[in-house]
Amino acid sequence: MRYAVVIEKAKGNYSAYVPDLPGCVATGATVAEVETEIRDVIIFHLDGLREDGLAMPQGASHVKYVEVA
Repeated sequence: MRYAVVIEKAKGNYSAYVPDLPGCVATGATVAEVETEIRDVIIFHLDGLREDGLAMPQGASHVKYVEVA
C-alpha cells in the first residue's frame, strides 16, 4: 500500500502525519528518523485495523508542489 505523508519542520524536530489515516502521526529529530517512525506507525495502525476487522483505507491523497512567482 502507498500513502501520502506530510513532514513538517517543528521548533526542535520534525513531525509527520498521514492524511488518509487519521491519528497516524510520528516525530523525529531528523527527516530520516521521522520517515522511519511514520513507516512503523503506519504498519502498527494497519495491523490494528486488521485485528478489529475494519477495512484498510486506500491512499487517496495526492501531493503536488505548486510554483508561485
